[in-house]
Amino acid sequence: MAGLKKIRSRISSVKNTEQITQAMKMVAAARLKKAQMRILNLRPYAENILSVMADVALSCNIRHPLLEKKEKMKKILLVVLTSDRGLCGGFNNNICRFAENFYHSQKEKDLGFFFIGKKAKNYFRFRGIPSVGEMFQLDREISYPLAGKVAHQLMNNFSDGKYDGIYFIYNSFQSVISQKVIKETFLPIDISEAPLVHQNQFSRDMIFETPPEELLEDLIEKHFTVQVYRCMCESVAAEYGARMSSMDNATRNAQDIVSRLTLTFNKMRQSAITTELIEVSSGAEAMKG
Repeated sequence: MAGLKKIRSRISSVKNTEQITQAMKMVAAARLKKAQMRILNLRPYAENILSVMADVALSCNIRHPLLEKKEKMKKILLVVLTSDRGLCGGFNNNICRFAENFYHSQKEKDLGFFFIGKKAKNYFRFRGIPSVGEMFQLDREISYPLAGKVAHQLMNNFSDGKYDGIYFIYNSFQSVISQKVIKETFLPIDISEAPLVHQNQFSRDMIFETPPEELLEDLIEKHFTVQVYRCMCESVAAEYGARMSSMDNATRNAQDIVSRLTLTFNKMRQSAITTELIEVSSGAEAMKG
């Protein structure tokens, strides 16, 4: 009977775990819906603002330091976006391993790290790699003003010559069950492949109420802030999707374990009952004899 009590206790424990994972799945699903709508609505704006900026720069033949690609990029800042919490499958490990592999492949360059998320900080701190900046609780505090603060700091570092390039490494939200690790160059801004708003000669004769140089300056700052905000939204949406999928798998595994334990429990109980019946029958036969 001691074995039966142990199995019964384990079944109860697994059921409690199943309830927790089911609740975490429901919370992640509710938050994912909001995050998914936010990133789907933001993507077209983030793409079009680059087109407008490229149109102004090329039409008026304006040069800007943030648009000039340097021949040799020796100092690079990697901004790595992860989550603060675990229980989301390979979401964080995929990002950290990708960033680590890139770090080791660029030994000839001076690489710095800016961590957004505790998982990235802990991963690289364990490997003795420091950071130049950190930011946590992205999923709770994500907002456009927060992205503006980060963008302003990164733009100042680039303008002051501390870095020749700034890369973002993050999980791009593909679908509820799919995320893709992306390494994207944020600075300098590449406008060569941006689709122009005006494709005809008329775009070169546009009249601006605001001087084109000031307008381009504002557009560049707006563009960079929007791109930083977009990456944050992508990462948060991908995190919720990964956590929902992971908790769904954990719930199913818990249900399978409960089914197997219940089957084992019933077999052992039936065997114990059969043994007791045999003992009773044998005792009765012995008394008759």
